[in-house]
Amino acid sequence: MPILNVQITQGCSATQKTALLKKMTQAVVDSVNAPLASVRIALLEIPRDHVIVAGEIGQEMVVVSAALITGRSDDLKAALIAAIAESVEQATGISTQHVRVILHDIPKADMGVAGGRTALASGR
Repeated sequence: MPILNVQITQGCSATQKTALLKKMTQAVVDSVNAPLASVRIALLEIPRDHVIVAGEIGQEMVVVSAALITGRSDDLKAALIAAIAESVEQATGISTQHVRVILHDIPKADMGVAGGRTALASGR
């Protein structure tokens, strides 16, 4: 049940944003074996004058916050982080050096899924 919130500095074209969403979705499916139907991604653009990186206003950056049902191995999490960073670079040209990924393990009882039930109640 991966749910990703992506913050990116403004400036990417509509084509790049579409490519990013598609590549990132596939990266999640491939790296952690998540069913495509369970992947959710929201993209939020941040004005450059609202971003500071290494003390400089307006630098490009991407921050991805990913909520996952707990239980994935450290190796799978590392694969997910790498796949997300690579998908950003491929789709937008923003270097992986400017990508940060934060993973949040969510207990099954704390993750809501289809039908308004918890992942635990749904047998996930």
